[in-house]
Amino acid sequence: MDYELIELPNKIRIVHKQVPHTKVSHCAIMLDIGSRDEKEGQQGIAHFWEHMAFKGTKKRKAYHIINRLESLGGELNAYTTKEKICFYATILDKHLDKSVELLSDITFNSIFPETQVEKERQVILEEMSMYLDDPEDAIQDQLDSLVFKGHTLGDNILGTKESVRRFQSQDFHSFLDENMDTSRIVLSSMGSYSMADLLKSVTKYLEPVPEVTRERTRVVVNGYNAQQLSEKRDITQAHIALGSRAFDIHSKNRVPFFVLNNILGGQSMTSKLNLSLREKYGLVYHAESNFMTFSDTGLFSLFYATEPRKVKKSLDIVKREFDRLKNETLGVRQLQVAKDQIKGQLAISEENNQHYMLMMAKSILNFNKIESLESVFAKVDQVTADQMRDLAQDMLNIEEMCELIYIPNK
Repeated sequence: MDYELIELPNKIRIVHKQVPHTKVSHCAIMLDIGSRDEKEGQQGIAHFWEHMAFKGTKKRKAYHIINRLESLGGELNAYTTKEKICFYATILDKHLDKSVELLSDITFNSIFPETQVEKERQVILEEMSMYLDDPEDAIQDQLDSLVFKGHTLGDNILGTKESVRRFQSQDFHSFLDENMDTSRIVLSSMGSYSMADLLKSVTKYLEPVPEVTRERTRVVVNGYNAQQLSEKRDITQAHIALGSRAFDIHSKNRVPFFVLNNILGGQSMTSKLNLSLREKYGLVYHAESNFMTFSDTGLFSLFYATEPRKVKKSLDIVKREFDRLKNETLGVRQLQVAKDQIKGQLAISEENNQHYMLMMAKSILNFNKIESLESVFAKVDQVTADQMRDLAQDMLNIEEMCELIYIPNK
């Protein structure tokens, strides 16, 4: 898919993809700031800021922010990850100007009223309790803390209850003063309008934003030790999580390992973990493995739940599947099916305009370019069976992975 990319005088980048036959505009402002950029005592402030951006600007109160697009049938939302914060909007394309204006306003003009800070504090504390009550969410967050122990990548994005209770209005201003850098901000857009049409709004609302530069050196992830931990919880099943550090977003092994992960426990019902743990032995309802990349490291993990008495058997089966991938070369047909699955999933994902718009923003921040689907397909096609075996031997060593198990109290 063709796209246009420009850089404003203040270093904010604008990326746009014009698509015909749609009446919907998708826009986002994404910042290359995330929870890993928090200092000691700031845990959770990036996510808290994402919430507070909706709670008042220099010219809008909270109600007027949420009503601005909703009254026109549009949607306004946001999310925070370890390395990104994103505000995004979907609306009829004739309201593009309103969308760009609102996104700019909440990103750059939030005032963090103390009364709203206190209200949102309670909302986030409830959000934390909700995730803790869900063992699938809780175990994934806790696994991060084991794999990245002592590093901010291991901190929960929501923060701790203690840190969330401490934040005051000035803390948000300080966090932005420390981290805001216009060269690490992208506005991404997708709709039937042209870049020239988009720039009419950008010129009004984003070009006047003062250029800000902040030196940043993200703390390097060092010192990995595999840890094993089990905890008793008020649950009915045992929940198992395994994880280790993996390849970063720039690694030559990134695409090959995505293919290997898909073979092992990806989206397909024919993944090796699903075929063995579910279809052959009936031990689980669902099993999955994931590969997540960051700017300087990565995370490989797998999750499933089973009866407490079947934990050992299930782990033995996981190890057996690891060993097969390490010791047996994939057949030509097996490897081709895995490649076709990956390419199909990517192509389907690209059909979702909102998803593609967000992907464009991330890609510009990470690489300053957007790789074509054909180029990605070519990289997938270059993956060899020998690469799969070598990567399996390097990464699929259960004794070198962190192991976290939640056991029912009863």
